[in-house]
Amino acid sequence: MKVGVVMGSTSDLGVMQGAFEILDSFGVEYEKKVFSAHRTPVALEEWIKGARSRGIMAFIAGAGGAAHLAGVVAAHTTLPVIGVPIMSKALRGLDSILSTVQMPSGIPVATVAIDGAKNAALLAIEIMGVTDENMHRKLREFREEQARKILETEI
Repeated sequence: MKVGVVMGSTSDLGVMQGAFEILDSFGVEYEKKVFSAHRTPVALEEWIKGARSRGIMAFIAGAGGAAHLAGVVAAHTTLPVIGVPIMSKALRGLDSILSTVQMPSGIPVATVAIDGAKNAALLAIEIMGVTDENMHRKLREFREEQARKILETEI
């Protein structure tokens, strides 16, 4: 099982690195690509269309500004799509989150917080955990470790 991770520009790499770190820590394979929903729509569609045969079971799509990338991915697949709105200069990510979350009925995109690539990866792992007991176990251990760290914190 793999995750397809796509970003609209190499400028999104800093944010999307958080998703790669989480996926790596869980041992999840992934493909990472840069495609523009507006400038490379044909290449994006071709990559999406062959995803299932390559073992991809969910997508993470990060984009800023007119962040239509996740929606375009969702339009071309029935696999789950998780959108990561990226902070923008003009509207501090408000434009990105609205472009990602406001999808028409029938073409859903699960949307995380602005710059929330880590949570996008965790959501993809949760999706995998529905059928993969090993992923479910790793996620449970991750959550237990988070709780342990908080409970051990002294102020």
